[in-house]
Amino acid sequence: MHQSVQEKTEGSPTGEEKWNVFDFARRYRLAKSEENRLLALFGTMASPRDLLLNARRAEMFG
Repeated sequence: MHQSVQEKTEGSPTGEEKWNVFDFARRYRLAKSEENRLLALFGTMASPRDLLLNARRAEMFG
């Protein structure tokens, strides 16, 4: 058990997973302007929590 925790935290100092902003924008079908806004906020990598909390999606219906 101790070994798996160590492996998880080895990649980043906080032990938190990072997502690629480009892939996130494509997966969630974000507009290019929104992708650029997230890139300006976080750079190319960010935590899933930060991306999900800060992403804005255009309304699909009226």
